[in-house]
Amino acid sequence: MQVNLDLASNNVEEIRNEKLVIIGGGPAGLSAALYAGRADLRPLVLIGLQLGGQAALTNDIENYPGFVEGINGAEVGDLFLKQAEKFGAKMEYDLAESIDFSQQPYTIKTVNGQTIKTISIIIASGASPRLLNVPGEAELTGKGVSYCGTCDAFFFRDKEVIVVGGGDSALEEGLFLTRFANKVTVVHRRDELRAGAILEKRARANEKIDFIWDTVVETINGDGKVKSVTLKNLKTGEIQEFETDGVFIFIGHIPNSDFLGDELEKDSLGYVVSDRQMRTNIEGVFTAGEISDPDFRQVVTSAGMGAAAAIQATRYLEMKEE
Repeated sequence: MQVNLDLASNNVEEIRNEKLVIIGGGPAGLSAALYAGRADLRPLVLIGLQLGGQAALTNDIENYPGFVEGINGAEVGDLFLKQAEKFGAKMEYDLAESIDFSQQPYTIKTVNGQTIKTISIIIASGASPRLLNVPGEAELTGKGVSYCGTCDAFFFRDKEVIVVGGGDSALEEGLFLTRFANKVTVVHRRDELRAGAILEKRARANEKIDFIWDTVVETINGDGKVKSVTLKNLKTGEIQEFETDGVFIFIGHIPNSDFLGDELEKDSLGYVVSDRQMRTNIEGVFTAGEISDPDFRQVVTSAGMGAAAAIQATRYLEMKEE
């Protein structure tokens, strides 16, 4: 009998086996990698496409302890990475596409075609700011366009800025910005705010805050830095160019959790639910950073959560080996 060998059909999918996989290369993921590396776990870190997460979009970070003169956001990510690698963490620029939590070891499929089996996972995939998606926004991000007033307000001392949005985050950040800026103009697409009554009362009482109602940003204008925005009144259709030094956008965040499926518990907004020990509803799966933190969204808090998640993952894996 003659046997025809179809080599293509005999390709065996290569499966990697890892003890711990960390998903995300921002402050939470890289801090987790450092702690897990020091525990001799040799974690695999799927960085994603951008090292440093959202922090990398900030030109200068001046509120992270230890950097008296401040530090560039991208530089922070690079330092975090080098420190984690020093202790044996393995870094790869790849994205988790899906995770099968139905049985342990769990199976991770990546965008680059990898199949990874792992006993434990730390999910630190972060959240992305909801964008305006208008001309000039991408080009001027970090050059006057910001998604974090707490991070960047200092750079707008004695300047005039606009805040886009009408919810709690917009007013909280707008009030914070008044500590530095001469004037904060809140641009909202409706004729009333969505923020809570107390925040609205504070904002309306603040002499530095003005409001432009029923209006959206059509374009963000500038050459190397923000100089103005083009505004459109949704009721009258009137177009105006409004000079400003900065544009702070607070129209919500989107947790990067779509790839996680329905097995992992998430809240109504898509944030992963975890307890004080960073544990999710699935054994051996932990979370850290903005994927489960809709409130603080700071480099220092995300780093702390990453450290805590790694400590818990280490304890879990030690228990599994007993």
